[in-house]
Amino acid sequence: MAQVSIEVNGRPYAVGCEDGQEHHLQELGRMFDQQVRHVSADMGQLGDTRLFLMGALLLADELADARNRLAALQVEVGKLQADRSRLETRAVAALETAARRIEKLASDEAA
Repeated sequence: MAQVSIEVNGRPYAVGCEDGQEHHLQELGRMFDQQVRHVSADMGQLGDTRLFLMGALLLADELADARNRLAALQVEVGKLQADRSRLETRAVAALETAARRIEKLASDEAA
């Protein structure tokens, strides 16, 4: 197990992670640090626990918004896939009708 030092609001924290996940964990730590610093700038220096709670709540709010947008996009993709399927069905029917007409014209000319 790897050990990473994450700095939040100017203080280092040792965090364990799976080998190979160090860079990802450091990036997550930077995101959290930005939120905590944002809260600190807006509300002044609170205790670490309160700053961390507010930072976590802000990140949770962003995550909830992203999930809502993702759900709406998934619904839209479903509608577009259904529309595409209907259009493909209509296109196949139109091609089959055209093929029958061409075959009929060809057989009428041959007779």
